[in-house]
Amino acid sequence: MTEQLKKLCELNGPSGNEDSIRQYILKELNGVAECKTDALGNIIAFKKGKNESKYKLMLDAHMDEVGIIVTSITSDGFLKFTTLGGIKDCILLSRTVTINDSVTGIIGCKPVHLSTADERKKAPKKDALYIDIGVSSKQEAEKYVSVGDYGVIDSDFEILGNKIKAKAIDDRAGCLILLELLKMDSDYDFYATFTVQEEIGSRGAKTATYAIDPDFAIVLEATTAADIDGVADSDKVCVLGKGPAVSFMDNGTVYDRTLYNAALQSGITCQTKASVTGGNNSSSIHQSRDGVRTLSLSIPCRYIHSPSCVADINDVNATINLAKYMINKICSGEMQ
Repeated sequence: MTEQLKKLCELNGPSGNEDSIRQYILKELNGVAECKTDALGNIIAFKKGKNESKYKLMLDAHMDEVGIIVTSITSDGFLKFTTLGGIKDCILLSRTVTINDSVTGIIGCKPVHLSTADERKKAPKKDALYIDIGVSSKQEAEKYVSVGDYGVIDSDFEILGNKIKAKAIDDRAGCLILLELLKMDSDYDFYATFTVQEEIGSRGAKTATYAIDPDFAIVLEATTAADIDGVADSDKVCVLGKGPAVSFMDNGTVYDRTLYNAALQSGITCQTKASVTGGNNSSSIHQSRDGVRTLSLSIPCRYIHSPSCVADINDVNATINLAKYMINKICSGEMQ
């Protein structure tokens, strides 16, 4: 399973450019589930179970990751850019990026020797940064890149004991869990969606949910874990190694309380997400058509939206177990 996650995280797929992830997942699902791809690029899969479900259930994980997009090219051949999704400006400086899966660049800014005293006191803003791809003119740069091209910050996948470090754990961990669930024998039918453009506004989930029209949904995500030095217990949100974080509310959704309670009372290792910040595809899903009763299960992730996300593989396993439990609970008709 760790090797599968490595493959998923090492693929590049910022919002709106998920082709490589989509192709990989479709190959993995060949012979496993009935699949189609919609106009936005979402994968909509149907898993045939041993029994027909009492309710229509949709499980969702998004394929895209945070990244950058080229907005202009200077006369000297430097690339100006903006971010796709929420990336802190301080994370960008001096990072190596890959554009279009082929061009390497370095994010740079004015050197410290030429900075004013005030500039030295704070990290440069995104607008002051540029990407250097090793050329000396706009004409030369245009041989390799164009305005609108996408990129990601490079990162190696590493195993640190029970923990993994990689880019894009948000939400390739969710994709991994969904793949594992689809490959297992299932007691009941369910739908699975691998959606696009979550990091820029849950756009893919909106159309996928409308197409399926589910009664229930389970969103498989990653969420901020602030269990780090100097953070008070009340602000840690969730903790690595204690299972998926179950949300009662965030900035986009008030979650179904019956589903929330059932997850916490399952006997499977999990924890409450102790914060109402952030959001995910649930914000679009739960408002679709007549409304969808929604649950969010999130992998705790340190340093989220950075090239060095850290998560615990035990939490991934616990999320698989809890998701399978909730599938049976909902699809059997036990959940009222």
